[in-house]
Amino acid sequence: MTDSRLNTLRNWLKGLEASWQLDLPTLAPASADASFRRYFRIQSQNPDFWTFIVMDAPPQYEPLDAFIKVDLLLDEAGLNVPKILEKDLEQGFLLLSDLGNKTYLSELSDDTANHLYKDATHALVQMQLASKPDVLPNYDEALLQRELDLFPEWYLKKHLNIELSEIQDLQLKQAFALIIENNLSQSKVYVHRDFHSRNLMVTEQNNPGVLDFQDAVYGPITYDASSLWKDAYIAWPEEKVIDWVIKFWEEGRRTGLPMPTDFGQFYRDFEWMGLQRHLKVLGIFARLFHRDGKDGYLNDIPLVLNYAIATANRYIELKPLARILESTRLNGND
Repeated sequence: MTDSRLNTLRNWLKGLEASWQLDLPTLAPASADASFRRYFRIQSQNPDFWTFIVMDAPPQYEPLDAFIKVDLLLDEAGLNVPKILEKDLEQGFLLLSDLGNKTYLSELSDDTANHLYKDATHALVQMQLASKPDVLPNYDEALLQRELDLFPEWYLKKHLNIELSEIQDLQLKQAFALIIENNLSQSKVYVHRDFHSRNLMVTEQNNPGVLDFQDAVYGPITYDASSLWKDAYIAWPEEKVIDWVIKFWEEGRRTGLPMPTDFGQFYRDFEWMGLQRHLKVLGIFARLFHRDGKDGYLNDIPLVLNYAIATANRYIELKPLARILESTRLNGND
C-alpha cells in the first residue's frame, strides 16, 4: 500500500528545501507515537540546525492547534521545547527544531538520576509558576472520570475478560469517587500530562528538552510529578522517589507554588494522583493493543499494576480496590 501522506509530506518539504537547505533523501522515521502522529528527522546544510524534526499529524485525528498553543506557552515559560519553524495547518505538517535523540529513559542510571531529575524538577516548577486559569482546558471531574473508566472497560473487560460482581463494581465506583475527590482538592497548575522519561530529552543547554505536551491541561499540582517518578517505563526504590519528591516540594514552596505546608499531605496527594494515572494507563495500554494493534505497551503493564497495587494497599479506604487489582494479577494475564 502506498503511503499517500508521506508523498504529500515530501512535496511540502520540497517547497522548503531551498530556504532551510534540506537534504530531502535523508528523511527517515524519528520516533513512534501512541497516536496518529508520526515524526521524521531530516538532515540539512543549515549551520544553525543541521537536523530538523518533521511532524505529520493528520488533521482529522490530530489537529495542530493545541500543540502550537502549548509549545508557545511553554517556550514563554522558559522550557526547552521544539521551535516551530514552518507549519501547514491544513495538511497537518510542522517543521521543528530537533532536540536530539537522547531520551531520559536511555540515559537514566544510578549515576545520572539525581542530576537529570534535578533539571526535570526545575523545568516542572518553571512550567507550574507560569500557570494561569482559563488558558488550558480544565482537568475536571468529567475528564478524570472518563480516564478512570478506561480501566474497567479496556483492561478488565476487554483485556482480561473479567466481569466484576455487583459488590466489586460498587467498590470500584466508591474508590474512583475517593480518588477524584482527592485529585480535585489539590491546587491547580499547568499539567503536561505525559512528563516522563520517554518525553524528556537530555540536551546540552536548558536540559531537559520537553516533548509531547499537546494534551496539556489545568489541573492537580502533583500530576506531572507522579508521571515523572512513578514512570511506567522505569522504576526506582521508594526511598529515592520520596527524596526526589521532597526536593520538588521544597523548590515549589520556595518559589511560591501553592503546595501544602505538610509534606506528608503532599506525598499522599502525589500517591493518589499517581493511582488515578496508573488506572488510566492500564486502560490505555490495553486499548492500544486491542483497538489500535500496538502491542509494545503490554510489556509495561506489570510495572504499572505494581504501582497501583502498592498505593491502594497503603490506604485503608482503598483496600477493596487493592483486592480487585490483585485479582487481575492472579488472572495470569498481566
